[in-house]
Amino acid sequence: MSPLTKTRHRLGAHPQATDAALAACVLLCMVAGSFTDPHGPDGVTWGVRTPDPLGLVLMTLGAAALVLRRRAPLAVLAVTGTVSVAESVTGDPRAPVVMSAVVALYTVAATTDRATTWRTGLLTTAVLGGAAMLAGPLPWYAQENLAVFAWTGIGATAGDAVRSRRAFVQAIRDRAEKAERTREEEARRRVAEERLRIARDLHDVVAHHIALVNVQAGVAAHVMDKRPDQAKEALAHVRQASRSALDELRVTVGLLRQSGDPEAPTEPAPGLARLDELADTFRNAGLHVETARADQGTELPTAVDLAAYRVIQEALTNVQKHAGPGAKAEVSVVRVGPDIEITVLDDGTGASGAASTSGGGHGLLGMRERVTAAGGTLTTGPRHGSGFRVHAILPVRTPATGRTDTAQDTE
Repeated sequence: MSPLTKTRHRLGAHPQATDAALAACVLLCMVAGSFTDPHGPDGVTWGVRTPDPLGLVLMTLGAAALVLRRRAPLAVLAVTGTVSVAESVTGDPRAPVVMSAVVALYTVAATTDRATTWRTGLLTTAVLGGAAMLAGPLPWYAQENLAVFAWTGIGATAGDAVRSRRAFVQAIRDRAEKAERTREEEARRRVAEERLRIARDLHDVVAHHIALVNVQAGVAAHVMDKRPDQAKEALAHVRQASRSALDELRVTVGLLRQSGDPEAPTEPAPGLARLDELADTFRNAGLHVETARADQGTELPTAVDLAAYRVIQEALTNVQKHAGPGAKAEVSVVRVGPDIEITVLDDGTGASGAASTSGGGHGLLGMRERVTAAGGTLTTGPRHGSGFRVHAILPVRTPATGRTDTAQDTE
């Protein structure tokens, strides 16, 4: 920190002492000016005149008022202006009391707005200049009278310039602080969104595959003694489901390692192209699943394609876990205008999805968040009679960019 900056900070920490020192300097300058004669034979001459007692009193009053210039700038300007007018019409030779009024006018301009500066500046200039010209002992065209106009104008202009600079610097600081707060809030928002996305992915992967492993392990334990071949088949499905779970977990966790890690996995995210494979995993677990597609080969954006896949995966997992034995599920994917509609129905005696809403599960909540993030809507609820219905409407175009898919409508 430079010595000038340190001095400025010290003065700013003690404004009252600074104003007192300024008042003393102004008083010293006014007293020194009262001993000079600007019209001497050799120019400005020192010591050829002395101030009268009234002039000394007026100079002291004007300088003393400056001690309060920060607390009441307009009142201080009124006081210094009054003593300056009194000095102008009575003093001969005159003492430069108007200097205190110029400092007070500068303070008003530096601490108020521009409109107030214009009004007070014009009024002060008119009053002081008019009093000096019309009621003063010198001719109206004397250079001392013209100097009153010049110095009051300089005081108002300098104060306005200082106020404008302070406002500009403060505006830059406010923008910088706002930008910093915005960056921090954006960073926190992105972290929260990323945590939520990862939590959804982990839930979908773990819930789906662990449900299948649980079913197949139960089958293997049930038929191990009487039908070992069927038990081996069930254990093979357990192995396949656990391998798939590990693969998807590796992909999901790998997303956390992509920053500066070239070994992060780059497998594509699952989508509707793997719908048949997904349905087969549930069929192998004993769930009767029927699929129907009428999407005319629509190519979906990655986010929408993943959301559609995860909705079907979570809905079938809920059917497997909660719909009861012998339940059947129907999955339909239909292109309807600018949207693609995903419907999963079951006829189970249980309540598919009930555990996701009444207990501690997050299945339906995660589905809703995924669909909403992709710009779609999700409706869920029990069917008339028995069973459960999950219906998602997803836009074919990407909400963030408005880019449509490469396949055109064929309707």
